[in-house]
Amino acid sequence: MDYKNKLITLQQALDLVQDGDYIVLGMAASDPIAFSSNLHTIAPRINEVTVSNCLPMCAAEYISNPELRSKFNIESWFYNGDLRKNAVHGNISFIPNHLHFASSKRLAYRKPDVFVANASMPDKHGYVSLLGNTYEIDHIRAAKTVILEINPNIPRCFGDSNISLDEVDYVVECDYPAPEIPEGKIGEKDLIIGGLIAPYIHDGDCIQIGIGGIPDAVVASLYDKKNLGVHTEMMTTGIMKLAKAGAVDCSKKQINPHRICATFIAGTRELYDFVDDNPFVEVHEGGYTNNPFVIAQNDNQVSINTTLEVDLTGQCASESLGSKQFSGAGGQADTAVGAKLSKGGRSFIALYSTAMVRNPLTGEREEKSKIVAQLATGAVVTLPRQDLDYLVTEYGCVNLTGTSTYERVERIISVAHPKFREQLWEDAIKAGIIGKRK
Repeated sequence: MDYKNKLITLQQALDLVQDGDYIVLGMAASDPIAFSSNLHTIAPRINEVTVSNCLPMCAAEYISNPELRSKFNIESWFYNGDLRKNAVHGNISFIPNHLHFASSKRLAYRKPDVFVANASMPDKHGYVSLLGNTYEIDHIRAAKTVILEINPNIPRCFGDSNISLDEVDYVVECDYPAPEIPEGKIGEKDLIIGGLIAPYIHDGDCIQIGIGGIPDAVVASLYDKKNLGVHTEMMTTGIMKLAKAGAVDCSKKQINPHRICATFIAGTRELYDFVDDNPFVEVHEGGYTNNPFVIAQNDNQVSINTTLEVDLTGQCASESLGSKQFSGAGGQADTAVGAKLSKGGRSFIALYSTAMVRNPLTGEREEKSKIVAQLATGAVVTLPRQDLDYLVTEYGCVNLTGTSTYERVERIISVAHPKFREQLWEDAIKAGIIGKRK
């Protein structure tokens, strides 16, 4: 298909934005880098433009410049570092969500005037693909105006992240590198935690795993496994490496067999080269991939997620530090519940037992337990205690399924840092979580 009749310049794309418009941008690696990094240039002529994003991957002045806070209202499904840092300016707020509802619930509230994302170059049939479909295709079909940055560096993906240019109003030709998430360093604690989780993952299991030191360490412990399946929220560089090593073939899956199933892809250039034109990897809409009842259709589904803080009853605060938004709920509850509903399924929440925290009075950094009697004031509970299955720190792995409050306190304290355990017992009694036993 000849797309030249839809071709406009970046400036012409920016000129389409009007006062009061609601703009939705593609998620993570689908962030339209050219549009996002130049959006601030329209500030002199617009007012009250709302931008919804999700884990944006470029340094954008519309986010970071406090002088533009009266021009751009920013609403995000998932914070990155820039959003966290600039939330103090007052024009940035979070959209609470479960990932599998991120599209439908938001659209029920508000439909976009403008949707913008990056995409692959059109194929011979006039279709382009995005690196994710958490909410993107639904929003494309609901938007008044759709602009795509077509780019030869964006891989062509399979699944339902493909869309015909017939459904797109304008395209901008771009040639920037696909947004990458570099591989992180795996620390000593990560390796210990990964080693504790690995024995619970068996040949033929279907896994969901995210990104970061702990998930990367789990992946590094799975190279000797066979016939692993993948039904996950995020297709990562680590999962790609498992597939290349032969540990992942998806042959035992009940749904989407012989295919890796994810809702978005983000990682290194090696990952993008692997997924390019590769039918083994499918991108599906977030309402499907992260629906707990869909996840549960694969037997032996294993969910591995991380948290920021956990209390002695098992409540996990995974997205906020106290009342300050840190990241987002993402699909943690989706995948944890889906795994527990799965025949033979298991769900793991992992964290370091401690963190170095700056004392606001002295300015000195102090070691604090991330296992606490009560969550910090205002902390958001991402995963309720009744949905916590296995809890893992560098001091062990405990199963909390079916346990009483006292048993939970006992088991959770057993994986806390040893120097905080006695105090945690005292705090649990003082808070009335448990009574004092002789």
